[in-house]
Amino acid sequence: MKEKTIDQIIRETWMSITKMYNEEAAKFEGTMSVGYVLLKIDPQVGTPSTALASMMGMVVTSLSRTLKKMEEKGLIYREPNPEDGRSVLVKLTDYGCKMREQSKETVLQFNQVVREHISEEELQNFVKVSNAILDLINGRKIYK
Repeated sequence: MKEKTIDQIIRETWMSITKMYNEEAAKFEGTMSVGYVLLKIDPQVGTPSTALASMMGMVVTSLSRTLKKMEEKGLIYREPNPEDGRSVLVKLTDYGCKMREQSKETVLQFNQVVREHISEEELQNFVKVSNAILDLINGRKIYK
């Protein structure tokens, strides 16, 4: 096949984004996964650990390892969820809040630079196509 397949283009793009974010996160002794978790935790009230995995599309065991590393680095702490005795709230430390802001700035810079180089119409088409592909996959319309 001379032309790249759609899935190959998506994979190469995502792998490049992952590499870029990991290189940036390494400057702060972090990873893209850690930055992503930081952004998903509510900085005021925390987030139930059970909700984080689904919010991030991660397997619970992978998230548990990430949370353990984050706790060891002093980014988060856990406390019982007052609304549900069976779950735990993941909360940001002061250092975690600082790193959350850094992660947020990193994502916003990526978006800003992309928007400077790609028109709003092209971005809207990209989102539309991406959502259509997600709908095909989630609706099990590709492999029945």
